[in-house]
Amino acid sequence: MRREGPGLVPSPSRSTRLLGDGPLLFPLSRADAYPAAMNDELALRRELAATLLDDLDPLIGDLAADICAHSTRYASGRPVTHEDLRLTLRGNMELALNEFGQLPSREGRFEDVAAGNGRLRAEQGMPLATVLRAYRRGGRVLWQAMADWMRDRPPAQQRMVGDMAGVVWETIDRFSSAMADAYRLRTLELEHREASRRGALFEALLDGRGGDPAVAAAAATALGVPRYERYAVVVVAQDAQDPAAPVDPAPALDAAGLWSLWRPRAETVAGLVRVGTADPALLTDTLRHKVGLRAGISPLFGELALADQGLRLAQRALATLPEGGGQVADLDERLVHAALGAEPEIADRLVLRYLDGVLRSGSERPDLLRTLRVWLDSGCSASRTATQLFCHRNTVLNRISRVAELTGWPADSGEARLGWALALRAVDPAL
Repeated sequence: MRREGPGLVPSPSRSTRLLGDGPLLFPLSRADAYPAAMNDELALRRELAATLLDDLDPLIGDLAADICAHSTRYASGRPVTHEDLRLTLRGNMELALNEFGQLPSREGRFEDVAAGNGRLRAEQGMPLATVLRAYRRGGRVLWQAMADWMRDRPPAQQRMVGDMAGVVWETIDRFSSAMADAYRLRTLELEHREASRRGALFEALLDGRGGDPAVAAAAATALGVPRYERYAVVVVAQDAQDPAAPVDPAPALDAAGLWSLWRPRAETVAGLVRVGTADPALLTDTLRHKVGLRAGISPLFGELALADQGLRLAQRALATLPEGGGQVADLDERLVHAALGAEPEIADRLVLRYLDGVLRSGSERPDLLRTLRVWLDSGCSASRTATQLFCHRNTVLNRISRVAELTGWPADSGEARLGWALALRAVDPAL
C-alpha cells in the first residue's frame, strides 16, 4: 500500500504482495487453508484474515506511519517508543484478525490482551484520548486493506462487504472498550497509590522526620513543591463538623492563589500552605472570610523540614481561641495568649496575684474588669477610656483607683500594669 496525500490508496500490487511477499508466520499459507465458498461470509472472513496475517509487516508499517502522522505524542517516540508501538500494533492486529476471521490464536484472550495494553499505557502516562484515537486509526487502516482485497473478489462476495465492515468495527470497539476500561481502572489505582504516598510523606514531615534530607527531598518531589520556600502550617478545628467528612480549605485557598495540602489529625485538620511571595495576610483573610472555621496559623518558615515545628505552633495558636467562634489566630498576634495557655499553672498564679481582689468584688466586678481592660489598651489614658466607655473621666479614675485598692498594686506601677494585662488575658483568652 502506498500513501498519496493525507489518506491511503490501494497499491496496484496489493493483492499479489499480500498473498506472497513478507515473512510467513506459519509454514503454510493460511489463506490456502481457508478457501471461501461463494456465499459463505465466515469462510470469506477467514480467507481475508489469513491473507492479511500472512503478509502483516507492510500493514503494520502503514498503520504505524498513519498513527504517527496523526499524533505528535506517538511521533515523538515518548513515552511509547517506535519499536514498542510496532510490537504492540503487531500483537493487536494479529488478535483483531484472528477474532475477525475466528481463526485459532496463539495469544491470550482477546479482552485480556486489550486490558494489558490499557494498563501499560496508563502507567506510561499516555492520554487515553490519544490511545483511543490510535485504535480508530488502526481500524481505518485495517478496513482499507480489507477493502483493497475485496475489490478482486466476485460480485457475490463483494455484496458481503457491508456485513463484514460491521464485524470489523465491532471487533475494534470491543478491543477499545476493554482497553479503555482497564486504562481507567489502572489510572484510579495509580492515583490512589500516589495520594497514599503523598499523604505518608506529608505525615512524615508533620511527625518531624523531615530532618532526614532523603525524606525532605522525597516529600518535595511527591508534593510538587520546592524544598525551600515560605510555608505555614494551619490547624483547623473540626468543632461541629462531621469527623467522617473533614473540612477541606484547599479550594478556597487555591482560588486565592495559595497551594495547600490537608490531612485529618484527631479532632483537627492540618494543612501545609505554600505562601511563597504572597502577603501572609492573604492566608489569614482567606481562612477568616472564605472558610469560616476556628483555625490557628503558625509563623512562616523557610523549608519543608520545619513543618513539624509549624504544626506545634499552629496548634498553640488554635488553643488560644474559644470553641465554636470561627476565629482565626496567627500565633505572632497571640503570643501572650499562647504562652499563658501553655503554662496553665503560671496563668492561674498571675490571676491570683494581680486580679484576685477584683474577681471577688461581687457586683463591681464587670465594670472594673471592663474599665481596666480598656484603660490598659488605651495607653492608660483616662480621657480616651472615658470616650470609649461613654462615661466621665472621673468615673474612669475612680474605677482604676478601686482596682488598685482591691489588688494592692499601685496604678502607676509598670509591673502592676503588665501583671494586670497578662491576668486579664488569662481570665478571658478572647481578649
